[in-house]
Amino acid sequence: MEVIASKNDNNDELLWGGAKKPLKASYGKLMMWFFIVSDALTFSGFLVSYAFSRFKNINSWPIADEVFTHFPFLHGVDAPMYYVALMTFILIFSSVTMVLAVDAGHNMNKSKVAFYMLLTIIGGAIFVGSQAWEWKNFIKGEYGALETRGGQILQFVNTDLKRVSIDDFAIEIPTQRTTHTKSSGIWFTSESSISEISLSEVKSGFIKNADLLIRTELINSEGKKTILNREDSLNKIQDAEIIVRGANLIRNEYGNRLFANFFFFITGFHGFHVFSGVIINIIIFFNVLLGTYERRGHYEMIEKVGLYWHFVDLVWVFVFTFFYLV
Repeated sequence: MEVIASKNDNNDELLWGGAKKPLKASYGKLMMWFFIVSDALTFSGFLVSYAFSRFKNINSWPIADEVFTHFPFLHGVDAPMYYVALMTFILIFSSVTMVLAVDAGHNMNKSKVAFYMLLTIIGGAIFVGSQAWEWKNFIKGEYGALETRGGQILQFVNTDLKRVSIDDFAIEIPTQRTTHTKSSGIWFTSESSISEISLSEVKSGFIKNADLLIRTELINSEGKKTILNREDSLNKIQDAEIIVRGANLIRNEYGNRLFANFFFFITGFHGFHVFSGVIINIIIFFNVLLGTYERRGHYEMIEKVGLYWHFVDLVWVFVFTFFYLV
């Protein structure tokens, strides 16, 4: 029994002793895996919360094909999901270039490591910039809408069932308007700026334009937003109290406000990860040019940051699926 114990002690020493490599992985790789697992649990919690909220509000959840329709330099062109798909392709392609950089590091090929790291950085930077552009359009909005006392969003369509901007039919009514502050106006309400058009101008324009109908945020049995007839539309618009443009953390013109909250938080959290990865890759890229890893005799740092980059890409696949496809 003493001999067996001695052998076991030696095996433990070889496997878990100081400065050794448990499971043939260095300390740095193990710590990166620990971080990835913990971060994966965080993203999982966010996506599960999103799924529960969407299921609870399934009848009023915005339709992604109607929200993400913009494409750079193609103003007015309806391109649902095209740019998001392009962003996804760019990010996945950057994961391929990272694999090639790791492989070049295994072969101690400095020039190829630098080249593929540069391509990875460019891909990540394009993705972050594209996400910022998408946020800008999401926040700004395109058509505008009204919100009722109960928080329901009212959008406008013509007889061809195409969306119509409130700017296109609002009738200008000359009035003197001042910005509400806590000391002037409603005591608990303040405004950052006065809207270009008033609620009464939108209502008047809608009443005078017989070709307009109201589309509510409720989804019908066909999976589309419910469009009211003219009579019901005229009755419904009387409940409107607020003009809504774009999206923020309080309300959004696309439908249920929780959609915007989750969109900003989850895509923003993922975007921060990509941005951090780009910064780290830039630092490592310059270290490669300076020959830091050549002097160390290995490019393990490329492999460690590669694990992080692949994780970020994988998370986006789930975010893309939850927000845009499902």
